Amino acid sequence: MGMGQQDRTRTYRERVMTTSNTSPSVRASRREFLKTSAKAAAGAALASAIATRAHAGENHTLKLALIGCGGRGAGAVAQALSTPGPTRLWALADFFGHRVQNTLNNLKPKFEKQLAVPPERQFTGLDGFKKAIDSLDKGDVVLLATPPAFRPIHLEYAVAKGLHVFMEKSFAVDAPGIRRVLQAGEVAARKNLKIAGGLMSRHYLPLEEAVQQIHEGAIGDVITCWANRMHGPVGFHPRTAGVTELGHQIANYSCFTWLNGSFIVDWLIHNIDICCWIKNDWPVAVQGIGGRQVRTEPDQLFDHYTAEYTFADGTKMLAQGRHITNCYDFFGNVIQGAKGCAVLGEGQPKPRLFKGHKPVSGQLLWQYTGAPCDQYQREHDLFFEAIRNDRPYNETERSAKSCMAAIMGRMACESGQMITWEEALASNLELAPGLENFTDASNPPVLPDANGRYPIAMPGNTKVI
Repeated sequence: MGMGQQDRTRTYRERVMTTSNTSPSVRASRREFLKTSAKAAAGAALASAIATRAHAGENHTLKLALIGCGGRGAGAVAQALSTPGPTRLWALADFFGHRVQNTLNNLKPKFEKQLAVPPERQFTGLDGFKKAIDSLDKGDVVLLATPPAFRPIHLEYAVAKGLHVFMEKSFAVDAPGIRRVLQAGEVAARKNLKIAGGLMSRHYLPLEEAVQQIHEGAIGDVITCWANRMHGPVGFHPRTAGVTELGHQIANYSCFTWLNGSFIVDWLIHNIDICCWIKNDWPVAVQGIGGRQVRTEPDQLFDHYTAEYTFADGTKMLAQGRHITNCYDFFGNVIQGAKGCAVLGEGQPKPRLFKGHKPVSGQLLWQYTGAPCDQYQREHDLFFEAIRNDRPYNETERSAKSCMAAIMGRMACESGQMITWEEALASNLELAPGLENFTDASNPPVLPDANGRYPIAMPGNTKVI
């Protein structure tokens, strides 16, 4: 309790420098996070033997409900409706009524025969998700695509109702939310429910093959992983007359930390996840920097982040996020191994491996030569195939762990402190306390001051633990 940051940092560094990846002490401490995974696996085995199976046969029509009718939600439901086997869109819910209508209008040209969403199953407001979920039967499917702050609440409710769930990234905005997601995943495993997480790059065949090549030693032992997302500014919608403060922030969810967890969480999560996938591991600590140098919009958004992660074997991952005009842009991963390198990941549709550390054509070692792949469609095809054939499918654990890695990066950058995995996961700091009790008339957890400006994290002062 009384240990200062300098002492905690020294203790961590000594541990990393003297402990190998197979050290029982490190593995034991990190297994604390994986307890739910073991329980989930045991629960899944038990469920297959004694529980009522939430199984839909190949010719059974699956009813779908979409919660969150923004661009990603509309895309997800179109992909779900495009999977083999009969499906019907049964209910829609969004905070804003116009988004519900826009989604229906956009789906009609291609999917009109699969739409069964009369006005009485078109729901708005914060409680619309419950009404949409309640309209389904056990064994049906719900697609969760609201801002990430709501994901743990909606996932819990859907699993309690016996539904299979596709949950878009990100999966929570803070450690208490991550713990709720893990618990819901454990309950889903016991009920034999299928859970898919929206880290679609995991199902991109060119990337799958590239990662396999790395795991088989094509570029030697992995030394450093870089996760980058650098491009122009994140958009901001001006305040609309008649819209409440809560509605204004939800409309701009990418700009408010309590809703999306920050740029490094909701925008950089794919490439952070890919680095951890390549390492077959999760970071034990992180330190970083970040700030708001150019952005002037009235919101909470940092316009740059750099987070230096350390794995248990001492190797590093560097995650860089920047959204500023007229700067160097790069979106993707660079992986450096002992004898080669790779350029791949989200933002790099053609993954490539190279001899040495210069990614130039003359040094090309491997590139994908297979058929084209739509990773967004494939993640839904695999999910629905598992439902229809009653195969194990639960991506909750790795989805939550990827999100936790991103969250701890934000915690380090916004506080200016070194944060360990154990500290981050144990944090009880909630960005939106009591969110499940909010109504449409509630004030959001952050409010503007007299000048219309919102509180912004200040490294050195902001508390995250």
